[in-house]
Amino acid sequence: MSLPLQSTPGTPLAIAGTFASLAIFLSITVHIAARNVLGDVPVRNAFVIGPVPAAVSFLITTFARTNTPVLFFGLGLALVLDGIAIHYLYDRAPRLSAYITVIHFVVSVILGTVLFGILAIFQSAPG
Repeated sequence: MSLPLQSTPGTPLAIAGTFASLAIFLSITVHIAARNVLGDVPVRNAFVIGPVPAAVSFLITTFARTNTPVLFFGLGLALVLDGIAIHYLYDRAPRLSAYITVIHFVVSVILGTVLFGILAIFQSAPG
């Protein structure tokens, strides 16, 4: 299945909605990761952490386009800033914060893949 690429820039409302959706998705996945490792944690911390990697993602994809080394740098930067935010907001040791960051990355990839697959199935349905 081939998805068409967006050839024209989106409206400011569409861009803000996409950023908000990504930030909420990442907030949910960081909360899942933190609860998995730490147990009962406040959800407000997750809604502070989620926009950090979302902002890096938006900035890198806006300016990098198809420059692969810049995209990998952006992924690394998002992971580092995510780990720093987790470290300060949950007030944990650096190794535990790194572990939560890895779990956050894994949960985000798995949940994102599943949701994209469900969307692709619905879009390819006949009728």
